[in-house]
Amino acid sequence: MWWCAGDRRNRSTISGPVPAPLVRGDGQSRSSKESPVSKHPHPPARTGRRIAVAGAAALTSALVLAAPAAAHAEVEADTPQALAENVTLSFVSEAESDSAGFRELRVVLPDGIAPDDVSLAGAPKGWRLKATADGYTVGGPALKPGVNAEHKIKVDRLPDAKQIAFKTVETYSDGEVSRWIELPRGGDEPEQPAPVLKLKAAAPDAKPASPSPTSSPAPDETSSATADSAAEQDATSAAEKTTGESDGVSSGVLIGAIVAVLLVLAGGAWWLIRRRASASQG
Repeated sequence: MWWCAGDRRNRSTISGPVPAPLVRGDGQSRSSKESPVSKHPHPPARTGRRIAVAGAAALTSALVLAAPAAAHAEVEADTPQALAENVTLSFVSEAESDSAGFRELRVVLPDGIAPDDVSLAGAPKGWRLKATADGYTVGGPALKPGVNAEHKIKVDRLPDAKQIAFKTVETYSDGEVSRWIELPRGGDEPEQPAPVLKLKAAAPDAKPASPSPTSSPAPDETSSATADSAAEQDATSAAEKTTGESDGVSSGVLIGAIVAVLLVLAGGAWWLIRRRASASQG
């Protein structure tokens, strides 16, 4: 035999048992089974992240649905300061209808701004401003659907306040009306808030406008007219009273005279009847 010890080692290694190949199925060995982790398509950490993201999205949607509607009517000023003069106010009414356009806007002015103190400074083509008892209306040819209504007015003087509200009523070409007239109460934001303009404090040298004097008649003329009117009323009352009294006296005298005559006639007739009866018996 021509082989050495090294050949013996190699031959024993080669001729040793060969491991059987791994076969998947029912006959696979315990060592060849898949790891329990591989049975989960999504690891626990990834699943937790997905649940957290879904919860955050649901919470965000709930907050959005619970939030009040955004204002669709706004107002700005070139000089937002109390008692400022010749201030230009810019109004924007956002279109909400897809089938009709704005036809008219009605604005209620806050206390301290009279309708006569307002003039139109800009509006859609063909729109005109008309003063009302508590504000003004601005309108004209209907705008195209989806077009915002923007107009500007010039105010002689702003009131001395921290903020002022301009209640606005929007009318569309199809007759639909949108009212932005609600004011915040109790810290809750209204669903249809009125446009509110916040004002800075008035300048130190600014003074409120003095009320215009009202014309009144002179004191002498007033007292004279009042005295004459009172005298005339007294004279009329006295005349009516005297006439009533005289009429009452005349009526009473006439009635008394008639009653007396009737009594005399009745007595005479009774006396004649008695006399004739006595004569016939005698």
